[in-house]
Amino acid sequence: MKKYILIATLTFLYTTVCPAKDNRVVSRFDFGSGKVQKGWTQVTANSVYSNEKGFGIIPSGALIENKSDSKTHFISSQKPFYFSVNLPEGHYKVILTLGGSPGGTSTTVKAESRRLMLENIKTDKNKTVQKTIIVDVRNPQINDSVKIRLKPRELVYKNWDNKLTLEITGESPCISAVEIEKADNLPTIFLAGNSTVTDQEYEPWASWGQMFPRFLKPDVVVANYAESGETLLAFKRERRLQKLLSQMKPGDYLFIEFAHNDQKPGGNHVDAFTTYKVELKYFINEARKKGGKPVLVTSMNRRRFDENGKIINTLENYPEAMRQTAKEENVPLIDLNAMSKVFYEAMGPENSKKAFVHYPANTYPGQEKALADDTHFNPYGAYELARCIVTSIIQNNYDLKRFLIDPVTLFNPAQPDARDDFRWYESPSVSVLKPDGN
Repeated sequence: MKKYILIATLTFLYTTVCPAKDNRVVSRFDFGSGKVQKGWTQVTANSVYSNEKGFGIIPSGALIENKSDSKTHFISSQKPFYFSVNLPEGHYKVILTLGGSPGGTSTTVKAESRRLMLENIKTDKNKTVQKTIIVDVRNPQINDSVKIRLKPRELVYKNWDNKLTLEITGESPCISAVEIEKADNLPTIFLAGNSTVTDQEYEPWASWGQMFPRFLKPDVVVANYAESGETLLAFKRERRLQKLLSQMKPGDYLFIEFAHNDQKPGGNHVDAFTTYKVELKYFINEARKKGGKPVLVTSMNRRRFDENGKIINTLENYPEAMRQTAKEENVPLIDLNAMSKVFYEAMGPENSKKAFVHYPANTYPGQEKALADDTHFNPYGAYELARCIVTSIIQNNYDLKRFLIDPVTLFNPAQPDARDDFRWYESPSVSVLKPDGN
């Protein structure tokens, strides 16, 4: 059996690794039945993922496969499905050929832990389109003896499972081919923060950090190291900052957003105008030592209104302390705190629930009680906050704007997108357990 696995693995590597003339290419996959080009690996509806094989599909419903002799092969489904490839840590350029179905398609692509990469890519009947995304694949290891201290819940996250995973979803999601190349030389935007920034693994939770990649060109990669419940001190203690810095290159960026949990009493507490600023400056200086470019992001407000429909500042002096730090250190500032206030007040006390995890009982399997969370966002709220981030980059003329997709529409938080116009295709992974932090 071991001999068979070794032969199968070597065969997979031989057929998918590119010729020596282009060592960027890692693998090429052709979806559907039919003749396969030399150097490509065929993926059919029966190609279920296994660790031994090193790649495959993880379906959540019946798969539809093109079995004709046409040049366009594809796999589609009425349900989301995953495609995973075992890959070492690194950044990867993923070229996707979408569509090919005689019925026309609309495909949304997420990567790893529900990072939104491509949104509602439409193709006409029997037509395909190529799209490129850049995906960060990582593991907790820093060196041979040191690694990030992950929380138990993180051990099953797709962000840490030693493979690249794509979620193919949409109205009629359809994929024809996947090409994977190394992209380690591209600039990186690292994200450090808490539950409002992290790649939330499960529906219906979401953060701006996992929506942000959708607005970027395939010239940069987002590496989201944020995690629920984190503080400035814990982020250092758990070696998340150490890991992040070990990957940082000159010219990379570090977005820093902390406050929600730092203000709480306990061992991770820091005072706004003293120790909070000291810790922010530590992150700034460590990034600069690596040639990185720090960016400060003030934390968005919690959803708490007064009797006049105005947001109550529950974050006290922390946003102002970050604004002061940005000036003192000459660091770009994205004032998400100010923009979120305008956003929530524009929606109003009742309607703003549509941006947060507010759902009646039995909306999701195993949800016996209503969900009413005024800190954590659903995909719509997270998407709107990501648009705030993008708009701030443009309005402040930060050099990051060169990485934004063209065209990108400025977002006015006083006139948010209508919730009913937002189309999100839910992932199969669901949890009614609230993320750490509030």
